Amino acid sequence: MLQFPGTIRSKLPNAGISIFSRMTALAHQHNAINLAQGFPDFPSSEKLIELVNHYMHQGMNQYAPMPGVMQLREAIAEKTEEIYSITPDPETEITIVSGATYGLYSAFQALLHEGNEVIVFEPAYDSYVPGITMAGGVPVPIQLQAPDYKINWDLVKKRINAHTRAIVLNSPQNPSGTVLKPNDLLQLAKLVKDTDIIIISDEVYEHIIFDAVRHEGVLHYPELAKRSVIISSFGKTFHNTGWKIGYVIAAKELTKEIRAVHQFMQFSVHTPSQYALADFLKDKQQYTMLPEFYQQKRDQFINLLQGSRFKWKPAAGTYFQLLDYSAISNKKDTDFANELTEKHKVASIPLSPFYHNNSQGTMLRFCFAKSDGTLEKAAAILQKI
Repeated sequence: MLQFPGTIRSKLPNAGISIFSRMTALAHQHNAINLAQGFPDFPSSEKLIELVNHYMHQGMNQYAPMPGVMQLREAIAEKTEEIYSITPDPETEITIVSGATYGLYSAFQALLHEGNEVIVFEPAYDSYVPGITMAGGVPVPIQLQAPDYKINWDLVKKRINAHTRAIVLNSPQNPSGTVLKPNDLLQLAKLVKDTDIIIISDEVYEHIIFDAVRHEGVLHYPELAKRSVIISSFGKTFHNTGWKIGYVIAAKELTKEIRAVHQFMQFSVHTPSQYALADFLKDKQQYTMLPEFYQQKRDQFINLLQGSRFKWKPAAGTYFQLLDYSAISNKKDTDFANELTEKHKVASIPLSPFYHNNSQGTMLRFCFAKSDGTLEKAAAILQKI
């Protein structure tokens, strides 16, 4: 047992263990069905795994170039042009990173200075605020109201001031499952025009959007595209979250700063996976089929819950569905989530940790990126509560 003899001034004194780690551990402890943490329980593509093995056997096992393997950056540029009608320069505007959370952290470290304010819409993925704080920034939370979680752009306008350096977007949004509409992006573009505000756009669920709706990525809007840092994830897209590989798209001036941080934090990303993904992206169906694939799972999950005491508004994107338990219990969401895991053997994520002040409500987040059998078993339990 080691014990540090000095004192430590924590940079994140209130961080603790993330709600994702805690609820997953609780699920394991009580042998519960884990609909808490956002990962599939079905396998990744066998073709993709074979490609990784192929490149490992071909000797692609040493450091990759710091910005990423060029073949992969070129494949991303081609995919981006096809979807968003804009072609980022693979040489100066695309960087391969170890997952989206790392990409976000790199952007915060590179682009924020002491006292810079960053607008964050809550409920928010729990890495945003720590990343901003570690970079010396000041999070400025704006709370969105259930069940629609719509952004009040008049309120955003009031929160923007001379200290505002960035706005964090997330669409499709984790945990609410909502998506931004064209008018949202147009209003944002109007607000930031003629400012130095940077948009940090977390678009890891860009391919998981439902009901034939277009993903309104910032790259569709020229005023936003030129000032945005877009974060994407192969882990979310290709069902392999444990690989921790994604990419960042940004104007060359922004990319230069992000790469300056990236080269000293990690330098490069797993080499054979990059070559494999470059090949895998040639099969466009691997990502174009995702809306239909996950919409079927969303519909299956909520259809299985028909007649239960839970209430919901179907998720418009992501692979998360919020369920309102107000007709069942008046307990705090963390307590009810614990009870659901320990007593009923279904794990979920309470929403209060997604707010800076742990704002209480009666919403739980359930991940439906699961096999049919898993969803059927979980729903059968939830029906009885």
